[in-house]
Amino acid sequence: MFRSVLICFVAAVLMLVPAVGHGAPLYPSADPDPFYTQPEDLSGTEPGDVLGVRAMPPLAMFPDTTVTLIQFRSTNSAGEPIAATTTVLQPVNQPADAPVLSYQHIINGLGVRCAVSKVLYTDDPNLMVREGVAWNIALRRGWTMVLPDHLGPDFAYGAAKLGGQVTLDGIRAVRQVEQLRVRHSRVAMAGYSGGGMATAWAAALQPDYAPELELAGAAMGGVPMNLVSMLEGLGFGSHPVFGLALAAAIGLEREYPERFPISEQMNASGLAARASIADACTNEILGAGAGRGILDFAATTSMIDDPQARGVVEENSLELYSGTPTMPVFEWHSPIDGLIPVDAITATTQRWCAAGTPVVSESTPTPDHLTAAVLGLPSALRWLDARLQGEPAPSTC
Repeated sequence: MFRSVLICFVAAVLMLVPAVGHGAPLYPSADPDPFYTQPEDLSGTEPGDVLGVRAMPPLAMFPDTTVTLIQFRSTNSAGEPIAATTTVLQPVNQPADAPVLSYQHIINGLGVRCAVSKVLYTDDPNLMVREGVAWNIALRRGWTMVLPDHLGPDFAYGAAKLGGQVTLDGIRAVRQVEQLRVRHSRVAMAGYSGGGMATAWAAALQPDYAPELELAGAAMGGVPMNLVSMLEGLGFGSHPVFGLALAAAIGLEREYPERFPISEQMNASGLAARASIADACTNEILGAGAGRGILDFAATTSMIDDPQARGVVEENSLELYSGTPTMPVFEWHSPIDGLIPVDAITATTQRWCAAGTPVVSESTPTPDHLTAAVLGLPSALRWLDARLQGEPAPSTC
């Protein structure tokens, strides 16, 4: 079973490798903006400590809203300190301690221009049509929106546990920024697909990673709960979204360079493909992998039986993580999802229910992953509104 998973990763990575040699991970190009630079020494900092605050220009798509960029200290998957960023949208004249929603945007990307804090200042149609509409609803309700760049400074796409830690540390940081006046606000989290994965990991990690944070709840949709079963589903044939598997392989190698050296498995076509999307976002990544498959890019598959590589995939599969959220959870998904294994979602939420987590699970009337994102939002927003008002959480367990 796991052989097919790692072969999928091998194929994925092989598409994206640059001409730097087989052994070296390919990291994103440096951000020219010094605000995003990693500080030389973070040894004296704690997770969530604020490292920098910058007032940003207003955005026409979010009228009467201030924009603030925050750099803060977080932790990578090896337990080492890193600097991460989050963007705060706040209604003008917001009263102190009004509700806060940390929204984990979908980031299918490997480069700095894919960060939410960057995409906000582009004409990205996905943001304008899908996510931006929901954010405006939240802002009109008087909520402060927190939008973390949850892939971390190396854009480690696929490193799901990292996304949860960055999300929690972003909430910690926002509470420390005095001018935002949210230190005592009720806080909830939400996200869909890759953003739902960061949200779900944050909810599960919170009891141990950030026990001092009191969170009202987490709404998550279309969550890839098990990367092992998800990648197995790709098989060896061609797939229209194979580029996402490639990107995940590259991202995991960036986060686990010694344990997941996927570049060593790539052939020349794979190395060239990796180079072409090393700084790419969704459309370029999908284009690079469309109609391709694992066997197109693998020079060798010797890593398939490597227990360290298997461990990396398992560590980022929430179904296999023993911790459970103590906050209420709202979860929605398509009953027949072509991208996400629904069985893994069901198994995970059932385990959370058995542990005492109040879970509301909703199946949307569509077989399409992206349509489910839109159809589930009204119910998710109603659920979030009730949690942020302090109402008791229901459960369908």
